[in-house]
Amino acid sequence: MLLADKVAVISGMGPGLGQELAYAFVREGAKIGICCRSQGFLEEVAAEARSRGGEVVALPTDVTDAAQCTRLVDATAEAFGHLDALVNSAYNPGTFALFEDADLADWRLPMEVNLFGALNLIKATVPHLKAAGGGAIVNVNSMIHRKPMPYQGGYATSKAALEGATKMLARELGAHKIRVNSVFMGWMWGPPVEGYVDSAAQGGVSKQDVIGGITKDIALGIVPDDADCANAVAFLCSDLARVITGAGLDVNGGDFMP
Repeated sequence: MLLADKVAVISGMGPGLGQELAYAFVREGAKIGICCRSQGFLEEVAAEARSRGGEVVALPTDVTDAAQCTRLVDATAEAFGHLDALVNSAYNPGTFALFEDADLADWRLPMEVNLFGALNLIKATVPHLKAAGGGAIVNVNSMIHRKPMPYQGGYATSKAALEGATKMLARELGAHKIRVNSVFMGWMWGPPVEGYVDSAAQGGVSKQDVIGGITKDIALGIVPDDADCANAVAFLCSDLARVITGAGLDVNGGDFMP
């Protein structure tokens, strides 16, 4: 197992990638601390992870609140004796609008969640990783700021800022054997994209037509599955990636190739 005896905090337990991260880490032997704002959904994911043999700490957490982030991280480290990894998966997509029509106040929430929320959790995690002699941080980024799309300026800008922070932290924390990397996700097959496909398939447009419009630019010709994307994060948190830091791994089936 890739993550045997590892302990990880994973944020953003939403339907889709978030829950698949929890299941992947448990499958690979990790003990996990998980969070989202919804108590009900968090309990569902925790119960499923435990049914798969996982040991789980689950605390509702608003990542924009530094005190709540510290509570989650400390509780996980206390429950399992140490901490080895952090995965920042919580995100806010922002308001969909063209820049000239947007209220820039609406750009602040994605920045608070996607950038400063991640930094809050990193702040809380670093002392534990130092105490453990090193560890891994993976920031879940998005293809959106590498392959821009209209109407998503606030989200794309927040993710661009997160990439910059990731590289800076990789440089700063490398001396403590703490690795900091990004994964750049694109389209992912799971509940959010399934919902998009269902809503777009109207007026004579079939689901296959919608999916074909998405996959025509993806080299592998598929919409990558959430669970497969989660595997890339597990790899970066494993000892197999112990000399990888400051990297940005594209996990999008070849939709974007830098």
